[in-house]
Amino acid sequence: MSVSSEGLTTSQYITHHLTNLTVGKGFWSINLDTLVISWILGLLFIGLFYFAARKVTAGIPGNLQNCVEVFIDFVDKQVKEVYHGKSEVVAPLALTIFVWVFLMNLMDLVPVDALPHLASFLGIHHLKVVPTTDPNLTLGLSISIFILTIFYNIKNKGPVGLGKEMLCSPLGPWCFPFNLILRLVDELAKPISLGLRLFGNLYAGELIFILIALLPWWIQWPLGWMWAVFHILIIVLQAFIFMMLSIIYISQAHEAH
Repeated sequence: MSVSSEGLTTSQYITHHLTNLTVGKGFWSINLDTLVISWILGLLFIGLFYFAARKVTAGIPGNLQNCVEVFIDFVDKQVKEVYHGKSEVVAPLALTIFVWVFLMNLMDLVPVDALPHLASFLGIHHLKVVPTTDPNLTLGLSISIFILTIFYNIKNKGPVGLGKEMLCSPLGPWCFPFNLILRLVDELAKPISLGLRLFGNLYAGELIFILIALLPWWIQWPLGWMWAVFHILIIVLQAFIFMMLSIIYISQAHEAH
């Protein structure tokens, strides 16, 4: 689907591809494409891993079992190196974060016009297919991690212990106003930077794919393939970074100063 065939200018084409399918208005608006695609990918993740678990064999494993075991072993190794507390939730949480974010990032390799063009036949005029290019989703994930860190801080240190840590560390009890300000800034910066880092990298990658799609086909195809090969590294790396920082933040909630 070219710009000319749709009757769009370059700026209109870019704006069209960067606009979410939204229901509602203002604060209460919902990016429907982000929700639906992320849910589908989440269900795909659960279904594949469940199917692999049901078909697991001690003999010669199949391709799906090999793939799932590689993901599990990789994540388990990373969690053991970073997280030193005791929790049966952290390792499955890390696996869920890594695979789910990886699958959402992977949607960036779908040709720019493919799914929006298909959706246009159903009367859907806007469709963003990469959920992690929506800051609402990335910040929602990071805020969920932030809530977990608060929970583990209170659970492991108690309200009194956490309060003493926030007031007395790192400058001592006599500097408690500065300690509290530093701690609040540090804690609030974590979810914001975690969510915006993922959003920024994937949004930039998507924008480059859109700009490449505006070029003539004889430039578009080789340049698109080169960028796709390089972007695979970004897709995996951003999922890994999001997972590792999430586990690091949860691990810090188990450590007393």
